[in-house]
Amino acid sequence: MALRLRAAAAAAALALGLAAAPAAQAGSRYCEAPPALNAGQQSRLLRAAELLRRELDASGTRVALVARSGLNLRWWDMRYSHAGLSLRGSAEAPWSVRQLYFSCDDFGPRLFDQGLSAFLLGTEDPDLGFISVLLLPEDAAARVEALALDNRSALSLVGPVYSANAYPFSTRYQNCNQWVAELLARAWGGADAADEALPREAAQRWLQTQGYQAATFGVGWRPFLWLTAFSPYLQLDDHPEHERAQAHFRVSMPEALAGWVQARLPQARAMELCHTRERLVLRRDGAPLAADCTPQPGDTVVALD
Repeated sequence: MALRLRAAAAAAALALGLAAAPAAQAGSRYCEAPPALNAGQQSRLLRAAELLRRELDASGTRVALVARSGLNLRWWDMRYSHAGLSLRGSAEAPWSVRQLYFSCDDFGPRLFDQGLSAFLLGTEDPDLGFISVLLLPEDAAARVEALALDNRSALSLVGPVYSANAYPFSTRYQNCNQWVAELLARAWGGADAADEALPREAAQRWLQTQGYQAATFGVGWRPFLWLTAFSPYLQLDDHPEHERAQAHFRVSMPEALAGWVQARLPQARAMELCHTRERLVLRRDGAPLAADCTPQPGDTVVALD
């Protein structure tokens, strides 16, 4: 009985939590204004952004795949829910994050450029958060940067309808992480992913040939799937029938995306940053940070007042 209740709670978290994910820069719920940060929280997040900016400046790369924690997805062993591309050459400001988000004003997906500070200030939990960074090697980064900064090409990969749990190999819907996956495919896939008439279809075909594996959410208790009927941000009809029958849903998520990139580009360098009320912890090319942001030898630690 306890296991069933845990599965039910996890299913509710998926249905209600993912439904909240896209709203207003991925930081609020159902397009409501996010809770205001106090001065101490703002100061900590701004210091985290500055530490991250210095690391990016010193990295020698021009593009980083970045993700931030947000929704509580621990049931599925996932820490990150929202990914984007941090671009040294952004016209907004160096290292601004180009990302897909759900526009509450237009009720549809839109591309959005957001400075690092604002990206971090949009966190769900300002007192305990995580940021993942994957530094792309020079050649791979150059192709991604050129495509991401070309508005016509980047916008051609934006789907018309947002779904937080979009199936990664259908163009009916799209979530924020799927736009990143498709842009990487277009940048790296050459002629195989360069169909101007059907850019998303070509990108998805190439991802499949390259072994891209999205994350799998096992909902576990089917009645909670009924909750999707009450959310405009969750859809089921793009997922294969046999997966719907098993209540297993493949969705592009940051950790699956980063894992695929690292397998494809072993020279890519990883960093992870966490912040609490007491400290910032930065780890380079190591095991994932502890859930409570406790540092280990070799980590960079910044004590906070």
